[in-house]
Amino acid sequence: MQSFFGLDANGQLDTETLELMKQPRCGVPDVAGYNFFPRKIKWPTRKLTYRIVNYTLDLSHEETDQAIQEAFQVWSDVTPLCFTRISSGSADIVISFGKKDHGDFFPFDGPLGQLAHAFPPGDNIGGDVHFDDDETWTSDSRAFNLFAVAAHEFGHALGLEHSSNPRALMYPLYTYRGLKDFVLPEDDVEGIQALYGPRTRTVSSETPNRCDPNFSADAIAEIHGHKIIFKDRFVWHHNPKSQKGWVVIDSLWPGLPNQIDAAYSLPDKELVFLFRGNKFWAVKGYNTLRGYPQKLYDLGFPNNVQKIDAAFHDVKSGKTKFFTGDEMWSYDERLQSMDHGYPKLAKEEFPGIVDKIDAAYQQNGSIFVFRGSVQFEYSICHKEIICTLQANYVLGC
Repeated sequence: MQSFFGLDANGQLDTETLELMKQPRCGVPDVAGYNFFPRKIKWPTRKLTYRIVNYTLDLSHEETDQAIQEAFQVWSDVTPLCFTRISSGSADIVISFGKKDHGDFFPFDGPLGQLAHAFPPGDNIGGDVHFDDDETWTSDSRAFNLFAVAAHEFGHALGLEHSSNPRALMYPLYTYRGLKDFVLPEDDVEGIQALYGPRTRTVSSETPNRCDPNFSADAIAEIHGHKIIFKDRFVWHHNPKSQKGWVVIDSLWPGLPNQIDAAYSLPDKELVFLFRGNKFWAVKGYNTLRGYPQKLYDLGFPNNVQKIDAAFHDVKSGKTKFFTGDEMWSYDERLQSMDHGYPKLAKEEFPGIVDKIDAAYQQNGSIFVFRGSVQFEYSICHKEIICTLQANYVLGC
């Protein structure tokens, strides 16, 4: 145990070890017979059922149902797994609340200490998850957050062992993790995808209709008046003097992903940066630069940021603004580092921009922000939205 937690493995119950043992934690041993390595026990099917057989009195049934559903979604978002709730009959994963001796030969220890435990994939009790009802369960940061503990235990129910990485969801000691903007850490993503593979997202093979009133953009970069617009697996080079239409991304930049999350340009260097998941590429003209892809962490993002929603570069300040959910970050291209004081809510720096956005670019003193089928022209000088248009206007419609 001492070695697992990075302590001096002296075999003695010293102060550090005793303090560690007092911390609330998962009841699954850190060294277990069903560890992820090397046996790789997993479910043989991607479609799994779960059933909640009883409830804690600390939360309403609706709050518990929501926490459980969202905890399963943590794993289904990054794998092909699909979880369906059933109200009766035999389920793959049975969820219950119990105290002390609750019928599985692994009794709970009362308040604090062990919070919950789960069993590896398999028949009978395999995959089941038990929560200690002597704990106080909440939907916020008070006491023990049910979503945070459930998401951890479901990792065990899917075949993962504990991680010694303190940032990982599968770290055995309890850490409050609120649902808002929660992103599964990379350590956990790699572990679960090693078992079940990544989630395969179907990308449309149909060429987008340029003037579709419901058109929405995935990402946009602007360089010298020339816009590069991404939608599904296609890219559109929009230039007032020429229209080349939609082409497949891979036909321009072989080896790039078939869909782009965000993009921005550095016009003085003729560079365009393209983002997908937690990686990004740099292209110049039709060439992909060597040394890429790199990871978001190379830019200074913390491990919980796994995706960029939108980005744009402000030539005047030399700063690049990144949007993740309702938050934003500021990156100093000259110093090659994140600015202090970030992240902050996007609406603090850009009043009027209150929701998650899909794409953005800057031109002629304005930021053009895209959300769904609408684009907003935001005045940097006046700090307000000055015009609202259909998103397809960027394509000349």
